[in-house]
Amino acid sequence: MRLFASDRFEEHTPPPGHPERPERAEVFAAVAAAFRRGGGVVSEPRLATHEELARVHTAAYLADVAARAGRATMIDEDTFTSPESHEIACLAAGAAIDAARHAVRAGEPAMAMVRPPGHHAEPGRAMGFCLYNNIAVAAAALGADGLARIAIVDIDVHHGNGTQAAFYSDPSVLFISSHQFPYWPGSGRADERGSGAGLGLTLNLPLPAGTGDVGYELAYSTHVVPALEDFHPEAILVSAGFDAHHLDPLAGMTVTTGGYRRVMELLDDAAVELCERRIALVTEGGYHLGALRQCLDAAVGVFS
Repeated sequence: MRLFASDRFEEHTPPPGHPERPERAEVFAAVAAAFRRGGGVVSEPRLATHEELARVHTAAYLADVAARAGRATMIDEDTFTSPESHEIACLAAGAAIDAARHAVRAGEPAMAMVRPPGHHAEPGRAMGFCLYNNIAVAAAALGADGLARIAIVDIDVHHGNGTQAAFYSDPSVLFISSHQFPYWPGSGRADERGSGAGLGLTLNLPLPAGTGDVGYELAYSTHVVPALEDFHPEAILVSAGFDAHHLDPLAGMTVTTGGYRRVMELLDDAAVELCERRIALVTEGGYHLGALRQCLDAAVGVFS
């Protein structure tokens, strides 16, 4: 496994008390340091280019976010920038691309530990703590590299509305999201299945609060894995949000660290079977620092 991480992710600083706080980056740094001490390779990511971001986001939106560089601004009631945020968001997207490309080219798992997260950012709109949609930008980069079938599996407790919007009519991307429902952001119904050439390539698994480990494993073994097998992707990207953890303050699921580990094992097994273990994880939510550390350590254990 290869990790992509940077101390710079601490520089994005929403207002005090915000759940997506810089201390999350300290957890990433601790995981990276432990991985390096164990002989693992940790790579410093680079900034995503305007061209790479523009494969997903509109020109007007990119100009708006770039214009906020050097300032602290409020985009909506949840989403803020600090003076460094534009550059750090570009770094997060670049790390996601680097991890995805490493997984494809080296044939080994990779994980980008980044903030701000990305899966709520729509092509023309920031949302839910997210500025650029890191995993969507990574998938688009793989498409530009020539891959024709890319799967994105979103294990965050919130629906990946931005990723869904980016690929809703795209036949080259299978998007799967398991999430608490009904819950913020309100999207992710089971009847949202894609449109046009992408019809049937969006799979939403809305789950009730309190679903827990048994329900998650059942959902993944009976719905997610078969969908991946039918699509037969050339690479699998995972929006690795760990806020369905029972300790997380932002949702009402009761998934344990072991439950998350089992979900990741199922995805790893699918990657081995379907795409020569070309699988990359990109962090999303996860707001209890202890649970976040446990789940990241579990990810390292599963994919190393």
